[in-house]
Amino acid sequence: MRYAAEPAFVLHARPWRETSLLVEVLSAGHGRVGLVARGVQGPKRHVLRAALQPLQSIRFDAVQRGELAQLASAEAVDAAPLLQGDAAMAGFYLNELCLRLSPRLAPQPELHLAYARARERLRAGEPLAWLLRRFERDLLEALGLGFEWQCDGDGAGIDPAARYRLEAEHGPRRVLGERAGERRESATGLALLALAADQPPPAADLASLRLPMRAVLLHHLGGRGLASWDMLGTLARLAPAPGD
Repeated sequence: MRYAAEPAFVLHARPWRETSLLVEVLSAGHGRVGLVARGVQGPKRHVLRAALQPLQSIRFDAVQRGELAQLASAEAVDAAPLLQGDAAMAGFYLNELCLRLSPRLAPQPELHLAYARARERLRAGEPLAWLLRRFERDLLEALGLGFEWQCDGDGAGIDPAARYRLEAEHGPRRVLGERAGERRESATGLALLALAADQPPPAADLASLRLPMRAVLLHHLGGRGLASWDMLGTLARLAPAPGD
């Protein structure tokens, strides 16, 4: 199979042998594609190397032989977002989610569009927590793993005043009572309805989505968490306490 001027976003690139790279991209027409980029470490190939950096939008030509395609050429479509700090970590998280959950060579046009939207929101400096929850929602829906956010797994309408666990195979399940730890691991109904309407909820409700969404993603990741989660946990432990 040949790829000709295929639009894609670069998810990951790592050195391979002395002068080459192994690159993973999220393409518009073919989903996630693994590429071998040979001879890109030479002094005259800096333009190509720059085009193969994570978050970069590219068009590429390649030939698919076996599991990996041989890259013939790639050019940057625009400038990748210049991210620092938490925004850079958010970009890493988007890429890691796509790498771990999107299968190779399975067209996912909705995921490609969702990634494009999230990338531009990162560029614009939009609030990260809401940006990430929207992307998680859109990724699950693109992969056929999403929920009807307006109702629970049994078809009952979401009560904005109630709290809900998110179960990967069932959907939202209303929490009855307040067992220890259950509040922390459940989302408010108001947050779920806000996600359905694509309207940001109040900060406390938005924060309630993080752990329930992570539980759903962890299920689909086969129980093996993400490096970005570990990194975020380490950074949180190292952060100085107020007043330090």
